[in-house]
Amino acid sequence: MGFILIHVLRHANQEPFFGAWLIDHLNDHGYRISPGTIYPLLHKMEEEGLIKKEVMVSEGRQRKYYFITQLGKEVLFEANNKILVLAEKTRD
Repeated sequence: MGFILIHVLRHANQEPFFGAWLIDHLNDHGYRISPGTIYPLLHKMEEEGLIKKEVMVSEGRQRKYYFITQLGKEVLFEANNKILVLAEKTRD
């Protein structure tokens, strides 16, 4: 789940998204994620203050859009730095 969490934060940092889009997007990247997996993850990330949810109307329907929080940005920044360090170590 670690890389999926980072992937979610990365997309929330780029622009707000809704759950069904995220499921399709992750599937395009080789993750096989069901609604029963992604929505509890989004809920947990919201409880932890990494993302926030806002109901918006899109294409005539109400959707829950997810946005990154300041804490989420900090966690994403730290994760990116750790990934870079790990990548450097694997080159040795």
